[in-house]
Amino acid sequence: MPNRTPSQRSALHCPTPAPLPLTDLDFVPPPELGAGQRWSTWSSIERLQRGPAPRPSWVVTHDESIDTELGVLKTGKEADVFLVERRSADGRTSAVMAAKRYRDAENRSFRRHAGYTEGRRIKDTREARAVATKTRFGKQVAAGVWAQAEWGALVDLWSSGVPVPYPVQIDEREILMELVVDEAGDPAPRLAATRPTSDQLAAWFEQLRSALIVLSGKGIVHGDLSAYNILAGRDGVVLIDLPQTLDLIANPNGTDFLHRDCVNVCTWFASKGFDCDGDELFAELLAFAL
Repeated sequence: MPNRTPSQRSALHCPTPAPLPLTDLDFVPPPELGAGQRWSTWSSIERLQRGPAPRPSWVVTHDESIDTELGVLKTGKEADVFLVERRSADGRTSAVMAAKRYRDAENRSFRRHAGYTEGRRIKDTREARAVATKTRFGKQVAAGVWAQAEWGALVDLWSSGVPVPYPVQIDEREILMELVVDEAGDPAPRLAATRPTSDQLAAWFEQLRSALIVLSGKGIVHGDLSAYNILAGRDGVVLIDLPQTLDLIANPNGTDFLHRDCVNVCTWFASKGFDCDGDELFAELLAFAL
């Protein structure tokens, strides 16, 4: 071993300096969550659980964003819709969204007719058996299936230019989506709750007709269309409640559901004084589908 001076030997055994303590300028603690708040799951969910590009500028994607519950917007037998504000941790960016939450097996009763699901398949055989036998586990799976079905429809239709709420994300049985508002910035009413002028009726019907042409061209049927699941938004009509969308060709009931959608819509418009016929609309849509 080579000879070393005391200073050299000391240098060899000098311990690593302890890190300096962080100052207030180095560390900013995250804000504490209050009642009705949660951390955003945007960064933790899979890419396909996030909305399609190009995303609207109002979508908040910052890490450590906070979701705050603002109240109930609508209740239903299968799902409830809440108002949720997502705000970045620095408080500079925020957006109010609609959070549709499908109820779990203990707190909801699915009444969707089996005719909607013909042509659909659940790949996992255990889950398919559970759904078919309506076990508790099967009901849980069914809730997720309906949520996934609506998510898929929203992504597909929004990407195709159909007026539906922008789908922000899905996390288990909850879908966060665009809050559709009216001209005053309030949550948009359903058509059934409006008193439109003749000009509004004409504009709304043409917008709806155009949307249904796109759906028919894609071989898709809403399946439950009426004045109760069409919103009168600031920029026109917006279709909502899409978990039961079905394939016009693969589903043997496809044309029946399409005809019913057309009759329901035209019956409401006709009751408000607008001249339209459900059978004529049905025939026109079939021409685009074939």
